[in-house]
Amino acid sequence: MNNVNDRSRNIGPFIPESDDDMIICRCEEISKGEVRKAVHDGMYTVTEIRRYLRCGMGLCQGQTCSKTVKRLVAKECGVSMDTIEPATSRAPMRPVAMMVLGNEIGGE
Repeated sequence: MNNVNDRSRNIGPFIPESDDDMIICRCEEISKGEVRKAVHDGMYTVTEIRRYLRCGMGLCQGQTCSKTVKRLVAKECGVSMDTIEPATSRAPMRPVAMMVLGNEIGGE
C-alpha cells in the first residue's frame, strides 16, 4: 500500500489536463491545475498545499474546497483518500473592535 508521506517515490511528471483552469477554491481563486502542480512540486499533504497556495484559508476556511483538494492530492499521489489527513479546521472569524474587548465587566 502506498503512503502519501513516502517522499522517496516518484509520482511522475506533471501532465496538464484540459480542465486545469477550473477554480477549486473560490475564496482564494485557486485552480485545479495549481493544486495538481503543487503536488508535483512536493506538497503531498492538504496542510502543505494550504500553506503553499492558501487554498482553504479564505472566508469559508475550506468548507467548500477541502474535499476536492484532498481528492486531487490522493489522485496525483496514487493513494486512497483515507490515507490523507485533512488540514486543521478553524471556525470563520470576524474582527472585533478593541472597544468591545475593553468594556468587559469586572476588568481592570
